[in-house]
Amino acid sequence: MKLVIDIGNTLTKIAVFDSDQLIDISIQKKITKNLLIEYIDKTNTTFSDFYPIKSVIISSVVDYPPIIRNFINNNFKFIELNEHTKVPIINRYKSPATLGKDRLAAVVAANYFYKNHDLLVIDAGTCITYDLINSRGEYIGGSISPGISVRFQSLHNFTGKLPLLEKMNFEKLIGQNTKESILSGVMNGILFEVEEIINQYKQQYPTIKTIFSGGDVKYFDKRLKNNIFAFPNLVLFGLNIILEYNDNQ
Repeated sequence: MKLVIDIGNTLTKIAVFDSDQLIDISIQKKITKNLLIEYIDKTNTTFSDFYPIKSVIISSVVDYPPIIRNFINNNFKFIELNEHTKVPIINRYKSPATLGKDRLAAVVAANYFYKNHDLLVIDAGTCITYDLINSRGEYIGGSISPGISVRFQSLHNFTGKLPLLEKMNFEKLIGQNTKESILSGVMNGILFEVEEIINQYKQQYPTIKTIFSGGDVKYFDKRLKNNIFAFPNLVLFGLNIILEYNDNQ
């Protein structure tokens, strides 16, 4: 039994895996040592002594309390994902130390589940990331764009009177008041961006598959003209694959 922790810009996801099966998941605004202890105790009690947590992996795009790292390191086999961690792909990124851990985990999972295909991996959250891993299992790189919430916040923070809006589905092209105009600009703007980026990748890689994940995938998957494979919790699966890979070394 393995514990996977993904600390993002906005939320922290904690998950339990049995082999490659996602058994349990908890989503928190922030992680603390006590919260982690309670969660581990719950999972160990739930699955009794037959399924205790043996190893843990943490991926974090922000700093987190050292007490958590110390607690895990003192009690479990522990991997903190970084540029030195062994992964089951070839990383061609030119600055691996600055590569987002979530991006790396996502392409690892995509390559595992869609092996021998050129893959465009899109993760829509605080940022929208686009990443290419080719049919030879080589991660090439990609791009980073502001996510939905960041765009709404930017319009509000950098103007004098524009309101801060919440995310919502919106399909009208022509806004007939300020709220609708913002919604059209943000929601349609991102949709058009995603569509055109997929099209550009298809021109270079005609048989490419698009894997779409992240908390905001629900705002796009029904409206995209391109065929996509929606894969919730792709990053968690990638982290589990990386942990399993290192456990077996």
